[in-house]
Amino acid sequence: MRTYEVIFISAPGTADDDLTKLTTQLEQTVTTRGGIVTKTEHWGRRKLAYSIGKYDEGNYTLLYIDGTGQEIAEVERRLRVTDFVIRHITVRTDEDLKRAAKVKAKRKPT
Repeated sequence: MRTYEVIFISAPGTADDDLTKLTTQLEQTVTTRGGIVTKTEHWGRRKLAYSIGKYDEGNYTLLYIDGTGQEIAEVERRLRVTDFVIRHITVRTDEDLKRAAKVKAKRKPT
């Protein structure tokens, strides 16, 4: 299985109920396709580095997903068609974690 991080930014005026509903829908999408959502973090409202459209702030949400990649395609499709999501990014992190573990093992004195 591969490990992914999905971060999406929603519009600052988005209701908490809508954000919770979207997050649960994404989690259900991943689990029905055979993946696992290991962790969900709501970072809250933060200032954006640059304006996106007419927004200077956004609500950040981070999902850690273990899966094959088919789940990620559906999650990204849902994020693209959701009106209040202004940006999203998906990063595959399993290779980076393996490299970091290998370096850590070399540094460890025997």
